[in-house]
Amino acid sequence: MGQLSNRTIAVLSENGFEETELTSPVERLKEEGATVHIISSKSGKIQAMKGDHQWTIEVDVDKTINEANADDYHALVIPGGVLNPDALRKNEDAVDFVKAFFDLGKPVAAICHGPQVLITAEVVEGRKLTSTKTIKIDLLNAGAEWYDQEVVVDAGLVTSRSPRDLPAFNDKMVEEFAEGVHEGQHS
Repeated sequence: MGQLSNRTIAVLSENGFEETELTSPVERLKEEGATVHIISSKSGKIQAMKGDHQWTIEVDVDKTINEANADDYHALVIPGGVLNPDALRKNEDAVDFVKAFFDLGKPVAAICHGPQVLITAEVVEGRKLTSTKTIKIDLLNAGAEWYDQEVVVDAGLVTSRSPRDLPAFNDKMVEEFAEGVHEGQHS
């Protein structure tokens, strides 16, 4: 039994997610005993990318955003990639799904470009986090405190910069998800 047995985790993604930023956290969550659901706007499969232009694996979608409810999950993971967060930001239901985790005080982990979704959900003001450097100014403009570190944790919000930070990201993600609801996690 792992640290996350009896926990159900949502992974919110669209086509164009960075492959390892979804597969590595999902693998670690399952190793820790969690049930993991891939949530997307459409049923079927979503496709990964490596870098900015190489399409790779397909991943099965477990539930659509319209079928999913934040109340049914203990935590949320938002992988990066250039296309994925951009598609999520355009989807009001996806943004509302993200906001609900913050409203409920549930932990959220986002990596690379993933925090772009948090900007649109208006949940970064006054929060400490990191991301890929290309969205640093966007986070600062949204009121976040940005740090150039492999992983930043702020009251249930776990963020990392890129795939090279996945070991630290996964460790802190598991730790925060095991702790459960955080009073400081809010929208």
